[in-house]
Amino acid sequence: MAKEKILVVEDEEDIQELIRYNLEKEAYRNLKIVDSGEKAITALKLFSPDIILLDLMLPGMDGLEFCRHLKSSQEHSKIPIIMLTAKSEETDIIIGLEMGADDYVAKPFSNKVLIARIKSVFRRSKQTFSDDDSGIIKRGDLVMNRGKREVRLNGKSIVMTFSEFEILYMLAKRPGWVFTRNQIVNEVKGDDYPVTERAIDVQIVGLRKKLKGAEDLIETVRGAGYRFKND
Repeated sequence: MAKEKILVVEDEEDIQELIRYNLEKEAYRNLKIVDSGEKAITALKLFSPDIILLDLMLPGMDGLEFCRHLKSSQEHSKIPIIMLTAKSEETDIIIGLEMGADDYVAKPFSNKVLIARIKSVFRRSKQTFSDDDSGIIKRGDLVMNRGKREVRLNGKSIVMTFSEFEILYMLAKRPGWVFTRNQIVNEVKGDDYPVTERAIDVQIVGLRKKLKGAEDLIETVRGAGYRFKND
């Protein structure tokens, strides 16, 4: 049986049971299912999930509000979120990413796709890439620790989502190297991942906001992609 804890926030009983059945079929039996954002907040402390499957359309506190609450919490901000949404429009996906979600599956979703996305998140969280096997990258005043998933700029800690960390780490590993948007998607999410170029742009905007005072570390190469500034 898989040890990972999965919190499912979904208010439709049919979808709850469908998700439960498919997760248990894949040996994910350490589950907690709640039907509202308010109950999910309580579950964070009692259950301590390793990943959250979050429906956006919830009664009371909706999914985006819960996502904002989670990502603003120092204690829980690093928990990956996969959005479950009936909204498949690009703008809705981008809003979720801006709120700090790490992935999404549009309803009606394929159970195989959902399981694959969950496994992908867990697999990425266990990966360790580094310059010198220490998992630590130092670029001027920026220090990243892959093992601890910590980012410090001028000695101050910066809270980042899973995807933001992965993108920044990827760029910082190879200063001056230009990465296309597709390369960023494939490196961080996996081959053929259905994310639009606009979604990657949103992640970069979010990174630059968090690197306040050092925004120019991430350079835009017009017509090509992005690179980490090479001093």
